[in-house]
Amino acid sequence: MFKEQIGKQSNKVKNVVERGAVKKFAVAISDAHPIYVDEETGRLSRYRANIAPPTFPRIFDYGEIEGLNLPNKGLIHGEQTFHYERPLVIGEEINCYTKVKNYFEKKGNFGEMGFLLIESYGEDLSGKLIFSSTSTIVISEAVRKVLAR
Repeated sequence: MFKEQIGKQSNKVKNVVERGAVKKFAVAISDAHPIYVDEETGRLSRYRANIAPPTFPRIFDYGEIEGLNLPNKGLIHGEQTFHYERPLVIGEEINCYTKVKNYFEKKGNFGEMGFLLIESYGEDLSGKLIFSSTSTIVISEAVRKVLAR
């Protein structure tokens, strides 16, 4: 169903690690560690600035992959992993993009399930990798039937 999408990539989209967004995100995940929210703690840290929580890149815009039309409902967030070269620093601009890594199907108790593996990347403005993320999107048989129409 999505095999023709493997290898496709979005355009790079500029994002900013905004202080207010980081504070809201830290509150939303119930992690008010001072390194995220207190400016003095950030200044005195080894990073010399506040940093974002590790899962903060979930809110970034990664652009769209042409032809990858996923429904707004019925998808299951299977798993997600993050790998960092360094933390995201408050105020920095980064370029984000996403790529379809793989698609496969498996038969299960609830019918044929699709598994879409998406890789997302964040780079500094010079193109140096800051983080990468791999997500698995599970597509149930019911959603697959709707998409096949």
